[in-house]
Amino acid sequence: MKKYQLPTFLEGVITQAHYERWLHRKAMAHIKRDRKRRDNKEATNEEYKVAIHRAVEESLGKDAYTDEPLDWTLLSTYDNEESKAHKAQYKKRFALLPSVDHVGNETGPTEFKICGWRTNDAKNDLSYQEFIDLCRKVIDAANKSRRE
Repeated sequence: MKKYQLPTFLEGVITQAHYERWLHRKAMAHIKRDRKRRDNKEATNEEYKVAIHRAVEESLGKDAYTDEPLDWTLLSTYDNEESKAHKAQYKKRFALLPSVDHVGNETGPTEFKICGWRTNDAKNDLSYQEFIDLCRKVIDAANKSRRE
């Protein structure tokens, strides 16, 4: 059995090799970012791969915040040049692209959640509670404008 065995919900969707390549690339990207942002010089690729793989398994293939099924066939298909050429229309096609959201505080253990790219983009650097509070404000404002 592989160390980072393809979760059963991804069988027939992507290959084991594709998953391992994506996992490695995401771990490396987050390590690079965290070494700058969190001054975390001790972070290892292995630690991040374990944490991201755990988050993928826990996700059961769905966005951790919206419970929407993610489109795992989109892994590693985003093209920066296409995005520049087609802007928002191109990006909308990737709303449910699985992405890795860094959660927890800046000093605790490495923890991730899997969510759609649209959700991760909207959440940005907000904590979970800050994101929920923002979502409530948006819903409250939308409800208020309907009543007026």
